[in-house]
Amino acid sequence: MNKKRYILLALILLTMSLGMTAKNKTVQKVYLYGFSASFKDSVVYFTDIQELENVSVTERTGFLYGRDSYSNQLREYLAEKGQPFRTCIVSFAFDRKHIEKKYLKLKSKYTKKGNFDVRYLKADEFKFNRVIPTQVEEVATETSNDAKKGKKKKK
Repeated sequence: MNKKRYILLALILLTMSLGMTAKNKTVQKVYLYGFSASFKDSVVYFTDIQELENVSVTERTGFLYGRDSYSNQLREYLAEKGQPFRTCIVSFAFDRKHIEKKYLKLKSKYTKKGNFDVRYLKADEFKFNRVIPTQVEEVATETSNDAKKGKKKKK
């Protein structure tokens, strides 16, 4: 009897968690750049502002899908070039002017004082690859939509 209760509870929790997954939508164009710094040295890296097309953005929050994957791409590239253990971030915007503003603001923090060795990665050296949402997440989103439709019918 207890085993059945645990299984039922697990199914309920699974159903609830599927309903909380974020929906993704595809956007035509996003502009992004990468930044990398290390706590062990004064070298910082900036990538060029790059344009990515047909990327996924979470519908509710507007965040770029796979932000961690984009920063991992930069981290892996730098590790291959002999710069391991770096902290990498990716900043994005839907408008070119907005991302340029962010880029210049961050860049000025590191160039004003002159304490940092600022290096630039041109687009021909490093290019971000588009991250595609996995099928598992899309299926989870579809099931959560079906569950919501079922709730509406009951009301």
